[in-house]
Amino acid sequence: MMFKQLIPTFFGIGIFIAVITFFSSIYIVDETEQVFVTRFGKTVREPINAPETKDGEEKPSQAGYYFRVPFVDKVRSFDKRYLEWDGKPNEVSTKEKKFIYIDTYARWRIVDAKIFYKNLGDVDFAKLRLNGILDGAVRNVIAANDLVEVVRSHQRESVVADDQVLDDGSQLVMFTHGRSKLAQLVIEDANKNLLQLGIKLLDFRFKRINYNPDVQKTIFDRMISERSRISATFRAEGAAEAENIKGLQQKELKEITSKAYLGKQQIMGEADAKAVAIYAEAFDQNAEAREFYEFLKTMETLESTLSKDDTLIFSTDSDFFRYLKRSAPTKE
Repeated sequence: MMFKQLIPTFFGIGIFIAVITFFSSIYIVDETEQVFVTRFGKTVREPINAPETKDGEEKPSQAGYYFRVPFVDKVRSFDKRYLEWDGKPNEVSTKEKKFIYIDTYARWRIVDAKIFYKNLGDVDFAKLRLNGILDGAVRNVIAANDLVEVVRSHQRESVVADDQVLDDGSQLVMFTHGRSKLAQLVIEDANKNLLQLGIKLLDFRFKRINYNPDVQKTIFDRMISERSRISATFRAEGAAEAENIKGLQQKELKEITSKAYLGKQQIMGEADAKAVAIYAEAFDQNAEAREFYEFLKTMETLESTLSKDDTLIFSTDSDFFRYLKRSAPTKE
């Protein structure tokens, strides 16, 4: 009788345990995570939702619900997104033994969660390993290159000659790589070690570069000297180009003026020829018109040759006197 009364209780407990067991066997893989399952320390399910294939290609998302053996299997979850690394400023030596302070940062990613867990365990310890590996890679790259390679941001064509001498008497050193190329060399060097830990370095940048105070003034003087030399070259080229443009302008102006003057003279000649032809035709038809024309031309000549301060002396048989006499009023 007592056993029959406990059956519902046992049944309820059984259902409760079954529900707990069922939900314990389900785990969720988020889009931002990569997950693998271990059983007694051994991997029983390969990483799910891994970010990359073995060839480095991006994998499609495998987020969703998955099952495991409850209370036995353990789910290991790691972030699949880009993670940041911010280095501490360090003093390093360049190829020519000049010391500079550099501050760097990088972006990295867990590309193989299983290898990452086996070698590093968690992200905090991974950052400590990153500090050592990246610091060594930076020192190796900087030590193999001159200071000018670190200062310049990228490779570009210089505007001065290779043998250009600066104001302080030193020779200008040309660069071949630039800071962007050095950052790529750091990535390649660091990934040789990081990929063995399940990590891939995606990006690396020099955030800030400071010169050692002992050589800072010398470096700045060289930079000022170089910029002054380059600006002087630009100004000289600009002045020469300006003179060339002015010469072409004067030449074109003279050509335009000459053509305009020639056209003007041609038009005036044609107009005078037509006027003479019209006058000649009119004179042939009317003697009085011809005489009037002679009078007008005489007046025009007087107007153009005389001023108010001039004095004319005419003989009685001159044409001027004849026209003046004829134009004078007669007394009744």
